[in-house]
Amino acid sequence: MRTTVDLADDVAAAVEKARRERGIGLSEAVNDLVRTGLLPREQHVPIDPPSYNMGAKVDLANIGEVLELLDEEDNRGLDHPGSSS
Repeated sequence: MRTTVDLADDVAAAVEKARRERGIGLSEAVNDLVRTGLLPREQHVPIDPPSYNMGAKVDLANIGEVLELLDEEDNRGLDHPGSSS
């Protein structure tokens, strides 16, 4: 099909780049770029990794509880003779 189209500057630059790099004509470059644009886009599938109960003593999403538990464990380590700090 023969037709006239107005290409935006960035599109014309992409067509010219394709022509230079691949040594092809204007029609072939436009057709290749249009075909590429018509390809289905990669769909992003949400990832839902499995979770496991690790027997945590606190809600790990609550940073305050986690820090409190770590402080308690640090303090217990100081009470034992021979512990290094």
